[in-house]
Amino acid sequence: MDITQYVNWFRHSTPYINAYRGKVFVILLPGEALAHDNFWNIAHDLTLLSSLGVKLVLAYGARPQIDAALAAAGHKIEMQEKITGQIRNLVRITDAPSLEIIKNVVGRLRIDIEATFSMGLINSPMHGADLNIAGGNFIMAKPFGIQDGIDYGFTGEVRKVEHEAIRKQLDNGHIVLVPSLGYSPTGEVFNLTVEDVACATAIALKADKLMIYGEEAGILDQDGERISKLSAEEAQALIKQKIAANGLDEELKNLELSVKACSATVKRSQVISYEDDGALLIELFTRDGIGTLITQEQYEQLRPATIKDVGGILELIEPLEAEGILVHRSRDLLEAEIEQFFVIEREGMIICCGALYPQDAHSGELACLATHPDYRNHNRAQLLLEQVEKQARKIGLSSLFVLTTKSPHWFVERGFVPSSVDELPQKKKSLYNYQRNSKIFTKALD
Repeated sequence: MDITQYVNWFRHSTPYINAYRGKVFVILLPGEALAHDNFWNIAHDLTLLSSLGVKLVLAYGARPQIDAALAAAGHKIEMQEKITGQIRNLVRITDAPSLEIIKNVVGRLRIDIEATFSMGLINSPMHGADLNIAGGNFIMAKPFGIQDGIDYGFTGEVRKVEHEAIRKQLDNGHIVLVPSLGYSPTGEVFNLTVEDVACATAIALKADKLMIYGEEAGILDQDGERISKLSAEEAQALIKQKIAANGLDEELKNLELSVKACSATVKRSQVISYEDDGALLIELFTRDGIGTLITQEQYEQLRPATIKDVGGILELIEPLEAEGILVHRSRDLLEAEIEQFFVIEREGMIICCGALYPQDAHSGELACLATHPDYRNHNRAQLLLEQVEKQARKIGLSSLFVLTTKSPHWFVERGFVPSSVDELPQKKKSLYNYQRNSKIFTKALD
């Protein structure tokens, strides 16, 4: 061993250690990674991350193990090709007998993983780690259902991630283990893809990183060379380019998964190989890394609206006005009230807007909250709501109210409670449109 080189590397890793302490990493471990001889080394590397203060969630798959168990039991392996995003994937059809086998496989893998992280022999890298592994019903699922006439049985997809419960375990110093199974409110178990579980968990936790173990050492360009860094936008363009060139869509799942995560709440996603010893440490603690980094570049900006945004806001809200979801606003009215608006701009395009109208000394109206259809389901409306609430507190308001005909549940989930016309400020009460029959919700501001 070159001691000088080792010391220099250790010293240069210090800024990374400081940067990662207390951060949340979701690690995607496919079944192929668990079956590989290098998994012992991966476990050691994850143990080191935990000892450095990184909060770890391990999402593990079992695809090859399930296939082997089904074949051994004489069960037919049924897969159906589906397009998810731009990528062609094979989705398992899960009947009741297959589900029982899958539960046994996933359960055995969990025990094996827990045993691996319990190892603490004096001559092993895990000596003295004393890791605690936590699990639970953190993933709520819903059935994939019947699509194109095909009943997918007990195959499901993530409905909700109990992120607060996971956070509590992480804050208690536990490594959280999440299998590729989910549970429904009716007590059913559904077979999920580990990719869906890992991505949904990372997004729900607003994880600092989604680390994906794959067969290849990162993402390769058209010449087979590793790409060290991509923005989410560049990664999306690369997917289109590769599909157009050679249709190697099956090899692009990890790239599209990274784009999905980074287009939502995850700051960075990194793809590394489960075959390379030390890939995790090299990727995280060296400047050049060994995989591919996909970043959430700041292509979007949340800011107060200006008169130049009137055209973009009109383009965003006019389809919703036509559907009767939003009350009509003319260009003249928007120009006069533009100072009440906030917008999210993405590369020159207004993709989300909302307004705050103070009504009296205590309350204000949240109005005209709208998101472009192509950018929904990624918490942009939530961010804009938080900005409106912040502004309301700043000017001394103690409550918000909103009138809606379309999204009552969305507001209830964010702390609003049902109200009535009689409880509206007098100014707004006199303008209430009984023909629209909007539901009224209020929220107290702390």
